[in-house]
Amino acid sequence: MTIEQLVICVRNGGYVASLEKRKIYVSLPDAFASRHGQVRVIDESGEDYLYPKSFFIPVTLPQSVRKAVIAT
Repeated sequence: MTIEQLVICVRNGGYVASLEKRKIYVSLPDAFASRHGQVRVIDESGEDYLYPKSFFIPVTLPQSVRKAVIAT
């Protein structure tokens, strides 16, 4: 079972077509990316890609809201 982390995009320089600022994204666990200052995020294309970790802030939401965000 994959544990998704929710993150909010706070920067999108160079990736304006792929990331929207102030939007919640699903981040997938990726130890290699983490060691290199990156995070794996399901972006606007619906695919997962690596982005700088500094572009995102982790967020904790109530369970009902979390389920709604992930189901979308």
